[in-house]
Amino acid sequence: MLIEVKVPQLSESVSEASLVTWHKKEGEAVKRDENLVDIETDKVVLETPAPADGVLVRIIKKDGEAVTSGEVIAEIDTEAQAAATTNAASAEPAAAPAAAPAPSEPAAEPAAAAPAAAAPAAAGVASPAARKILEEKGLSATDVTGTGRGGRVTKEDALQAAPKAAAAAPVAAPVAAMPAGERPEQRVPMTKIRKRIAERLLQSKQETAMLTTFNEVNMLPVIELRKKYGEQFEKEYGVRLGFMSFFVKAACAALKKFPILNASVDGDDIIYHGYIDIGIAVGSPRGLVVPILRDADQMSFAEIEKKIAEFGQRAKDGRLTVEELTGGTFSISNGGVFGSMLSTPIINPPQSAILGIHATKDRPVVENGQIVIRPINYLALSYDHRIIDGREAVLGLRTIKEALEDPARLLLNL
Repeated sequence: MLIEVKVPQLSESVSEASLVTWHKKEGEAVKRDENLVDIETDKVVLETPAPADGVLVRIIKKDGEAVTSGEVIAEIDTEAQAAATTNAASAEPAAAPAAAPAPSEPAAEPAAAAPAAAAPAAAGVASPAARKILEEKGLSATDVTGTGRGGRVTKEDALQAAPKAAAAAPVAAPVAAMPAGERPEQRVPMTKIRKRIAERLLQSKQETAMLTTFNEVNMLPVIELRKKYGEQFEKEYGVRLGFMSFFVKAACAALKKFPILNASVDGDDIIYHGYIDIGIAVGSPRGLVVPILRDADQMSFAEIEKKIAEFGQRAKDGRLTVEELTGGTFSISNGGVFGSMLSTPIINPPQSAILGIHATKDRPVVENGQIVIRPINYLALSYDHRIIDGREAVLGLRTIKEALEDPARLLLNL
C-alpha cells in the first residue's frame, strides 16, 4: 500500500517553506514517526515524521525545493517492508538443512545476516535531539555506537560522544597546500530563516523611528537574593534560579506602569495590549529566534525559568513551533551571555520597544561620596519614537532599574 508523505500544516503567517535535508534515500526502510526530512520556514525548522513503517520508494521534492502546506513530497510502500521481512524469515528454515553436514560453516551465515534483518533502520539512526548534537560536533549517527532500541543513537549517546578531533588541522592543511597569492571565497545561499531575519531587521530600521536610552543597574541585591535562596529554590521547583526571571519580572513592572511600551503601531492606529507577551531572544544553530512567554506578568519566577530553559533546549534541537515564535508585545535580548558590555538592540516589529541586557561586571561606582566596587549591568531600551516619548522610555527603564536594585518591589508591585 502506498502512503503519501505530506508537508505538515504550516501557520497562516507562513506562505512557503523549503526542504533542507532528506535523512533517507529512495529504497531505504523507514519506521513510523522517524524523521524523514527537515523543512525550513522563515521562522523554524520542522521535522517531518514517517506516517507508517515501510520503504521510501519515491522522493518527489528534492533538497532545496520550495513546498507548501499539505503538499505531497514522497511516497512510502508499506508492503515492501512486509515482503522484506517475509523473505528474511523464510531464509532461516532453508539454511537449517545445510547445517547438518557442516555445522560450523552454515552457522556463520545466518549469524551474519540476522542483525541486518532484525533492525534494518536502527543502526546508524539517531533521535532528532541526538542528531542535532552530533551535527554540532561534526559527527554522524554512524560514528557513534547507539545504546537505544535496535542500536538507535540516543541523546545521551550524542552528549557523551567526543567531537571530531583535528578541528584545527584541516584549517592549516588547505592553507599550506594553497598556491601563493590565492584568495579563496565561498558563496553560500542564505537560509529562509536568515533571509527573514535580514528582512525584519531592515524593516525595523526603515519603518521605525528608533532611539535608545541607557542606564546602569547594581545587580548586587539580585545576586545576594540568588545566593540566599538559590539552593532552596532549585530543590523546590527543580530548576535553577537564574537572572532572566528577574529581568522579565522587572520588565513587566515597567510595562504595567507605562503601557505605551507594550503597545504597537498598526497604520495610523496605536494598539494597546491588555496582556504582556515577552519574546526572549535565543540563539540556535540556524540563527536567532524569539520564542514568546505568554502572559509573562502572570507567571511565577519558577514558571519563567522553566519555560526559558525549555525554549533554550528546544531551540538548540530545532523543535520550536511556529506558534511559539509568533506574536509578542515586548522583547528582551541578552547579549551578556556572549560577553557583550553594551549594545543597541533593534526593535522587533510590530513591537515598539526592546530591552537589551549585558554582561554583569565589577565596576567602580560612587555611593554616598565613596568609590566602591559593585556588579554593574548596563541596560539599553530601544523604542519607537513615533509613539513613545523620551519621558516614558527613560522612566520605564528607570522602573526596571529600581525593581532590580530592590527586588522586594517585584513582590509588592511597586
